This record gives sequence, structure tokens and C-alpha cells, in this order.
Amino acid sequence: MSVYTVVNRAELEGFLIHYPLGDLLNYEGISAGIENTNYFVTTSSGEYVLTLFEQHSAAELGYFLDLMAFLAEHGVPTAHPVADEQGRYLRTLKGKPAALVQRLPGKSVERPGIDHCATLGRELGRIHKVGREFPLRRRNSRGPGWWSQTARRLLPLLPQEDRRLLEDELAFQKNYHFEELPRGVIHADLFRDNALFVGDRLTGIIDLYYACDGLMLYDLAITANDWAVTGTGSLEESRLRALLGGYREQRPFQPCEAPAWPVILRAAALRFWLSRLNDLHFPREGEITHSKDPDVFRRILVSHRENQRQLRQLWDQFSP
Repeated sequence: MSVYTVVNRAELEGFLIHYPLGDLLNYEGISAGIENTNYFVTTSSGEYVLTLFEQHSAAELGYFLDLMAFLAEHGVPTAHPVADEQGRYLRTLKGKPAALVQRLPGKSVERPGIDHCATLGRELGRIHKVGREFPLRRRNSRGPGWWSQTARRLLPLLPQEDRRLLEDELAFQKNYHFEELPRGVIHADLFRDNALFVGDRLTGIIDLYYACDGLMLYDLAITANDWAVTGTGSLEESRLRALLGGYREQRPFQPCEAPAWPVILRAAALRFWLSRLNDLHFPREGEITHSKDPDVFRRILVSHRENQRQLRQLWDQFSP
């Protein structure tokens, strides 16, 4: 979340007239995140989040908004989109597709504990379980094809050591496809800043704008690489145990997932190392922007490459 498109008060009031939300009281830009323009909006009827979509077309946004509504209606704490006077979730503001969603209580946790990880694991497992009934489909826009395309753009700009690492990991990942693994709706970006807590109670899973059809194990790996990682890039065992244990309460693991786990942890680290490198070297202009350190995921990737056996041994404690 950032502010790339500036909205003034009169423009926002003109937008809100199409919703039964009362009068605009206040609004402010949100600096966290990096993909879309976001504002907190307070009206006489409540608090909301306004998103102007900077990269997605109106045609593809129906998937995200319908998924958010579906999950909320099936008991997952996601922000339900707000329908306008014609029952639509999506409108246009400043020439961009735009939507309002409920603002959920709570805040993100900077240093998650064991209870946070267990709770989040259970809810991610529940997303994967109930998501099997969601009727729409969307391919992963940040999959291996995107990795290769982005790497070609970045390689001339990287130090020699980083080039070698990136080329070697891409070559390694090309050997694996994992067609037999369980697939379904995945969040694909469930970082700490995309989950809200009040104390140890999970109150919201937000920012589903990378959601797609994908490997459930890959979604779990993305989550583990943020929630259970140390400053050196290794996975911290107690938080990882809590995350995996909570998840398994909702979706038991399959035997075929065990050998894939160390490889998919590397794939998840590669994907976010690439995206952060891309944001660093090719930044977008905005009034409030927020970029993240690529070296965080470089360290995670290197650690996973060096500890494949240990990663598999820990997984084996949870698999059938």
C-alpha cells in the first residue's frame, strides 16, 4: 500500500456519493506496502479503506473483490468490499479502478510470537480449505515466467556475486514443477503487514491482490519466510513449528509435500528477492512510497540453499 495517485477531498466526496455511507469526515494516505494507492476513509457511518488499483485492470479485479467477499462470508476475517448503490464493488476514481472495503480493527505484529504464528497458520489453512469452493480462477502473475522475465531485466544491474546466485537458483528451480501437489486459492503475499491482530486475536487478513490459483505449499512457504524467519535468514524453529502445527489442524499434509518443502521455500524466497530488487532498481513515482530491502530475501534464499537437509527433517515431524 502506498499513495501514487493523489485524491483531493472534493474528488473523494464525489466518489462517495455513490455509496450509502453518510458524510466524509476524514481521510489520509497509507504508506505501508508498495503496489496500490490506499487511503483510510472515515465517514459518518464508519471506517473504510479506499484502494485505487495502479497495476490491475478493471477486468481482472472482479476475482479479488469476489474472493474477499467469499472468504468473509465463510468466516475468514477478511475485509468485505462495500457495494455501491447499484450493488457493484468496483468503480473508477481519477481514471483508476477503485474499491472501498471495511476497515478491520487491529494492527500488524512486528515481532510475532508462537501464539501469533499458530493462529495465522490455522487461518491460512482455513483459507485453503474453504477456498476449494470458490468458483473463479486466476493464474499466478508472479510465477516462473515472471521470474525469468524480471531476472533478464535485472541481471545487468547486479553485482557479480548476485548474478551468479540468481542464475544458479533459476536454473535449479527449472528442474521442479510439482504437478502432484495440492492446489487451490492462495493468498500469495501473507506477510506480517497483511495480518491484523488485537493482542493474540487475529482480526484481519488483508491485501489479497496477489491471490490466485497456486500450490498451497508455496503459500505456506511464503508465510513461513516472513513469520518464522530470523535476522540471518534462517527459520526459527519454535515459530515454524507453531505455524505448521496450526496450519495442519485445518489441512493435513500430503506425503508428496515432504520432498517439495525445501525446494518451495527457496522458490518463495526467490520470488520476493526478485520483486524487491525490481522495486529498488525500477521504482515507481508516488507521493508516499515504501520500498523494502531486497537483501532480506537474499539472506533467506542463501540460508535455505545451505540447509536443505535440516528443512526437510523439521518438516518430517509434521508430515504423515
